Amino acid sequence: MITIKDDIKIGMVLGLIAPILGFLVFKWTKFGIFSMKEFFQFIYLEPGFRTLSAGMSLSLLANALVFTVCINTRKDNIAKGVFVTTAVYGLAILLIKTFA
Repeated sequence: MITIKDDIKIGMVLGLIAPILGFLVFKWTKFGIFSMKEFFQFIYLEPGFRTLSAGMSLSLLANALVFTVCINTRKDNIAKGVFVTTAVYGLAILLIKTFA
């Protein structure tokens, strides 16, 4: 079994990577027929950035999964790092939804 050091920095890295993977899953499930370039063009040109904020919101479910695993395995510092990045992502989503 692989043991991971209980460090906040590791949690922050995991908290940055998990939503990116979640966003890619969102792209593949909802916009699978489009290339990445077409997908990002659509997101950029769409009024109100509705698809971007929806994709980012759903991608935070990946962080919830990582957070839950860390709490259940008693890796509290990693969970703290994941929580901090989740809060930053959530603030970014809130700003996009409010001001876009």
